[in-house]
Amino acid sequence: MTETELGSPSDESACNISQSGSKQWVKLNVGGTCFLTTKTTLSRDPNSFLYRLCKEDSDLISDRDERGAYLIDRDPTYFSPILNYLRHGKLIINKDLEEEGVLEEAEFYNITELIRLVKERINQRDTRPLKDNKKHVYRVLQCHEDELTQMVSTMSDGWKFEQLINIGSQYNYGNDDHAEFLFVVSREYGPTNSTKESESNDRAKLGIAS
Repeated sequence: MTETELGSPSDESACNISQSGSKQWVKLNVGGTCFLTTKTTLSRDPNSFLYRLCKEDSDLISDRDERGAYLIDRDPTYFSPILNYLRHGKLIINKDLEEEGVLEEAEFYNITELIRLVKERINQRDTRPLKDNKKHVYRVLQCHEDELTQMVSTMSDGWKFEQLINIGSQYNYGNDDHAEFLFVVSREYGPTNSTKESESNDRAKLGIAS
């Protein structure tokens, strides 16, 4: 079953199942959103809050809404990963959800194995190396228009042309006072490179003053 927000048209069919129809179905109103599940699902962890909630002789005092759903004052967005874990035993977190938010809910509902899985996911996330940890360095050189060809041909290996900016007056174009340009280049430095040394060498090759 999927969740439906209270007050929506589909809410009547999802949340108004007669209690006498099946004692195995349980309705939960989590922060204003209705979830329909089974006692078998909620009983996955016998030490959890949800297991205690759905027991016949529950020691928990919980109010119900007008449809008979247990009222739980928690964020419904982060309840979906909790309920899905109880259904099939797998941790599935949507990309728009933070692991810390799921961990907070897992700890509130006291689902021991889920707490362990989320902490493991957070640890893997925080220790995973960055896919692209290269440093991009940009250089800006100033030259006359008659120097552009030479500038391109003498670029050292690894440098890539990015942009050419005309900073001279368009009325000077073709006159003795040739137009001037800013020649923008870039280069990537990997994590194993000696960046300072490479930058120094490339600066000399490009004719850039220190």
